[in-house]
Amino acid sequence: MGYAIAEAAVEAGHEVILIAGPVKVDRPRGVAVIPISTSDEMFDAVHQQARNCDILVMCAAVADYKPAKVSKSKIKKRGENISLELVPTRDVLASLPNQDRQYLVVGFAAETENIEANARQKLQRKHCDIIVANDARIGMESDENEVIVLFPGGEMKKISRAPKKIVARELVKIFADVCEKRLTKKIV
Repeated sequence: MGYAIAEAAVEAGHEVILIAGPVKVDRPRGVAVIPISTSDEMFDAVHQQARNCDILVMCAAVADYKPAKVSKSKIKKRGENISLELVPTRDVLASLPNQDRQYLVVGFAAETENIEANARQKLQRKHCDIIVANDARIGMESDENEVIVLFPGGEMKKISRAPKKIVARELVKIFADVCEKRLTKKIV
């Protein structure tokens, strides 16, 4: 979905910086890419780039946990069970400033149950300006998606199931419209 949004934003005339981990999707043309491999690299790259953007779209599905220790070499099979200690990854979205930020923050919530309720909670808990919720069983590993766009005031917009490129174009229009309205409010 992130690649589709990046492509739609470029098509709409926006400058795009894509922070992306390893995926099996062709990178969109006209997009500056910052390649990352770990959640810590994602955290650092987002914080470096956020202050220079107008809209920050956080749609990467970063793992919630990572191994406490990473082996520098292959762990050989020994015929016995092993346990791996997992530690929480840093929450990139929650780490963003929520006071006086100059950019719009769009979060994503891939859910499998209580989609709207869980997304509304995330919208508030993570101090997003917009949250885009989808059923993870539809949007992951598929060329199609169906989303609900939620706003802090309770407003909601639904984008029906369609190819991700179509959904992305609609999302970019919504993001740009909200950003423009915020700018207008600051000027007046």
